[in-house]
Amino acid sequence: MTTLKQTPLNAAHRAMGAKMVDFGGWDMPVNYGSQIDEHHQVRRDCGMFDVSHMRVVDMKGEGVRAFLRYLLANNADKLTTPGKALYSTMLRPDGGVIDDLIIYFMNETWFRIVVNAGTADKDIAWMKEQAASHAPNLTITPREDLAMIAIQGPNARAKVWEAMPGSEELSRNLVPFSAVEMGEMFIARTGYTGEDGFEIMIPVKAAPFFWASLAEKGVKPIGLGARDTLRLEAGMNLYGQDMDETVNPLESGLAWTVDLKSERNFIGKAALLAHPPTRKLAGLLLTDRGVLRGHQKVHTTHGEGEITSGSFSPTLEKSIALARVPSGVAVGDMVQVSVRDKMLNAQVVKYPFARNGKGLI
Repeated sequence: MTTLKQTPLNAAHRAMGAKMVDFGGWDMPVNYGSQIDEHHQVRRDCGMFDVSHMRVVDMKGEGVRAFLRYLLANNADKLTTPGKALYSTMLRPDGGVIDDLIIYFMNETWFRIVVNAGTADKDIAWMKEQAASHAPNLTITPREDLAMIAIQGPNARAKVWEAMPGSEELSRNLVPFSAVEMGEMFIARTGYTGEDGFEIMIPVKAAPFFWASLAEKGVKPIGLGARDTLRLEAGMNLYGQDMDETVNPLESGLAWTVDLKSERNFIGKAALLAHPPTRKLAGLLLTDRGVLRGHQKVHTTHGEGEITSGSFSPTLEKSIALARVPSGVAVGDMVQVSVRDKMLNAQVVKYPFARNGKGLI
């Protein structure tokens, strides 16, 4: 029997009554009670998430920017202000997505990268393999001494400032998608919910104290279940569902993360240029009764597609989905989804479905 990996907050989750599940080899909280209540808590107030299973990687040395320019589909040259962040995909030579990640520019010899938990080992091995031939003097260091806690929602920043003395002065003027150091801590105004807030990297030894401090200020813990419905409403991709190594970012709603305009070469660029997309990611809103789920077939006048992520939306009180469909499908089209033995009607809509506390559809 495989032993599940634990974050530094495992005991805290159990003490708070969390229902724990195996999440990609990690023992993680799926909820602490009602998943729908947790979802609304983040949209209307704020909540905290243990995201310590994500991996922080520091890439340091001369030429790190030039290496990232080659390694990633988005262009590291967009990062000129210390602390600024960039979302990107990292591709295989054939254009398939190895992972999606965030990079932070700290200085010309130090970029910080946050990668997904389930792909972390694969990602780091790929980075080191590419660096060996393109930037052999770089150091690529997984920061396993850091935990990560996300505080998300309209009141998230105010609650963090209450719980962490001295943080307001440093982070009040942070614009979205930027970060600042605070001693051994790293405060980033980023997230995966469609709400404002912070993702805070903190030494492992200090994480339980910070979690408890947030709880004392009334910040509710939120599990993986609500995290998934929040990110789906916000139109944010989940690696392994909405994209993976078999599909390219242009067919995954991620063309905005791919810089094909600059002259620089990057891994996967030639494949993307040689194979224009024939499919795209679209939003679906179910107009019949039922629930949309991943892998259900979508029938359109342009051919067949498939749902990549689907769920009930607590904010809209309707079922929503992201689906990979033929490129000819347009917003406003009606499609049919195979749900068990029925064909249910759904409308193609522009996502995100909800952000900043309110529905957008």
